[in-house]
Amino acid sequence: MIFITSDLHGRMDALIKLLQHAQFFENEENWLYILGDVIDRNDNGGIDILKWLLFQPNAQLLLGNHEEMLLANRWLFQEINDDTIDAIDMQNIQMLTLWQTNGAECTIQALSKESLETRQDILEYLEECPLMESINVKGTEYVLVHSGLGNYAKDKPLDAYTSDELLWERPQPDTQYDPQAYTVIVGHTPTCLYGEEHRNRMIKTDSWWNIDTGAAMPNGRPMLLCLDTQTEFYLDEHDDVIAVTS
Repeated sequence: MIFITSDLHGRMDALIKLLQHAQFFENEENWLYILGDVIDRNDNGGIDILKWLLFQPNAQLLLGNHEEMLLANRWLFQEINDDTIDAIDMQNIQMLTLWQTNGAECTIQALSKESLETRQDILEYLEECPLMESINVKGTEYVLVHSGLGNYAKDKPLDAYTSDELLWERPQPDTQYDPQAYTVIVGHTPTCLYGEEHRNRMIKTDSWWNIDTGAAMPNGRPMLLCLDTQTEFYLDEHDDVIAVTS
C-alpha cells in the first residue's frame, strides 16, 4: 500500500504513531512518501527523521522548501578551516537569515551535534531527493509535490517546472490543474489557512489535495493518507489516532 504524509516539521513521535496505527511496519511492501519539510520548528528539528530515512528502504522524501534552505546553508556543517571561512560571503549570510526566520535554529543546533560523517550522509541524501513523483494507484494517476505546480499550464510538461514553482507555490481554492490527467497532492500550506473549517483536516478539490494539517503550528498535528484505501489517519488532541475513510 502507498502512504503519504507531509510537513512533519520535527514530529518524529507523530510519524511513528501514525505509521504504527496504519500497520505500515507489518508489510515490507508498503511504501511511504513524505512531501517535504521534515525539518525545522519542533523538537530536534527533524534530524532524527532524516537519520531514520537514511535506513528506510521503503520510504522516500521529496524535497521541500525547508530542505532546500538547509542545502543552501550546507557550508554551516562542513569542516571549519581557513578556506571554508574565506568562502563565506553576503549571499551565504542572506540565505542563513532566510532559513533562521523560518524556524531553523533547532535544526542547526541538532545537526551541528552530529558527527561530520553523519552530517555528510544527511546532506548527500537530501541532494538526491526528487522534487516530484508521479505514481499510479488502482488506476488513478497522482502527482506528488511539496507545494503545487506554479505558473501552471495544461500543456506544460511536468519536468519543465522549476524548483521554485514546485517548492513555493500555494494553490488557491479555485486553482485548476488537469483532473482528467492526474490529481496533484501537496503540502506546504497548512490547511487551516484556507479556513477554520479545514483545521487539522486535509483538503480535497477536484484537481488537488492538500495534506499539510499544520504540524508546524501551535497544537498542530500531521496526518497520514493511504492512497489504496483512501483512509485518512489523524492525531486528535490527545495524540490518539483516528482513521477516516472518505
